[in-house]
Amino acid sequence: GRIAPQLPPRSDVTDCPMLSIAILSGFVAAALAPWMYGLIKEKAGWVLAAYAAALTGYFATYIGPVSHGEEVVQFISWFPSLGINFSFAVDGLGLLMALLIAGIGTLITLYASSYLKGDPNLGRFYLSLMLFMASMLGVVLADNLLLLFVFWELTSVTSYLLIGYKHEEEGSRKAALQALLVTGAGGLALLAGFVTIYIATGTYEMSELLQSPDILRESPFYGIIFTLVIIGAFTKSAQTPFHFWLPSATAAPTPVSAYRRVGQ
Repeated sequence: GRIAPQLPPRSDVTDCPMLSIAILSGFVAAALAPWMYGLIKEKAGWVLAAYAAALTGYFATYIGPVSHGEEVVQFISWFPSLGINFSFAVDGLGLLMALLIAGIGTLITLYASSYLKGDPNLGRFYLSLMLFMASMLGVVLADNLLLLFVFWELTSVTSYLLIGYKHEEEGSRKAALQALLVTGAGGLALLAGFVTIYIATGTYEMSELLQSPDILRESPFYGIIFTLVIIGAFTKSAQTPFHFWLPSATAAPTPVSAYRRVGQ
């Protein structure tokens, strides 16, 4: 069988065991959101907004190290035989996006608590919103490509839940399903691209790939990889010719439409 080229070891980085906890805490907040809303009603929005603000503050602590050229990572070996690791990395772009996701998430949560005040399903909305925030954080901070794919598809699922929030309306159901099918299919193309990257380079770790970009560029699979990844990106960001699902997505409540701009 073909043996992938050997990549050089990763450069010196700063290990941060709290990184995955911060990202995954959003899923815990999502699980608690309906219970919290049932207990304290409208005040739940303020509590969840405070959580998102705290998350913003946490990521802000990385501004100093990252601005000095450090890369903050957490690496946990998961299925080494398959090249699957539970790894996250914070670089300049990832940090900027994390601050936007958590910071704007704070404002959107507050906005939703007022916009949807009195809605009997507000607890379910908070659940979907926190899931969406956590999934987006996973996308921008995941270092392992397969882990990124998992979060990528979670954003598709949570978008489906948010767009179809008014599920009793046929238009909302159709818009949500259309968005899920288009972005979900694009995600499968992205997965195929990631697997081809592994075949070409022998790694799923983006930090390793960025150290030796020529290995990927010189691969005979480069054209296939580029096409598959572009399809995934274009479907998610509603670029032509995959833009047709976006107008229908406005069936979601206004706070969702505002927040989804960050995800695109």
